[in-house]
Amino acid sequence: MLFSTTEIVGLLALVVSVHAAPVANSTRPTVTTPGGLITQPSSNDRFKKLLTDSSGNLLTGDALRQLTVFDFNQQAPAAGAKGGSILLATVDNFPILQGLGISGAISFVEPCGLNIPHTHPRADEFFFTLDGILDTGFVMENGFNTEIETQLGKYQGTVFPMGSIHYQQNPTCSPAVFVAALNSEDPGRSDIATSFWMLPSDVIDAALGFPTTIGGQNIDQWRSHLPVNLAAGIDTCLKTCGLSN
Repeated sequence: MLFSTTEIVGLLALVVSVHAAPVANSTRPTVTTPGGLITQPSSNDRFKKLLTDSSGNLLTGDALRQLTVFDFNQQAPAAGAKGGSILLATVDNFPILQGLGISGAISFVEPCGLNIPHTHPRADEFFFTLDGILDTGFVMENGFNTEIETQLGKYQGTVFPMGSIHYQQNPTCSPAVFVAALNSEDPGRSDIATSFWMLPSDVIDAALGFPTTIGGQNIDQWRSHLPVNLAAGIDTCLKTCGLSN
């Protein structure tokens, strides 16, 4: 997909116009789990290794609950975050998912909040809104790189295919909540702007096509403004809602 110089400049302006908000920090207690789950020969063996003690007896009480219940209530924005919070349950923080091929997230999106463009390299996503309104869009790949965009209301959903660049934005002055289900216990996430700007400066220069405009120290300045996941949103919405600086 080719962009004109005007479009590239506009895109870069958008990147630095959003106010960065770090990913939600989970306060979920650390769970100590037995090693070697992935090497167990069957699903039964994995569950036995995870959920029983050294004598083969099923764990009880809090010990069992910590391994079988994931509490999405235990999320909060990181210090200074303005766009909302998101908590994703994967095999990393919920090991019972090992071998099940699923994971999931819940996010609370503040007014004008933007879940910046990103991809999941190892999962398709089924996304639906529990409360509020969210604008969404995704782009597939070369040969079919037209944006597929839609607006979702309460209890409405859409999909983001594996590897597609996608985003969600709350265009209103009221909070929104979404749930995402992914078909991998380890879906991964790559934020497009952040990943692109981590490349060598000369590669970025060549890719953007105007090395006399952006290069060297300028690239470091762009990097310092990159948002992280949940950003505060787009200027027009912030101004409408009286949230702009």
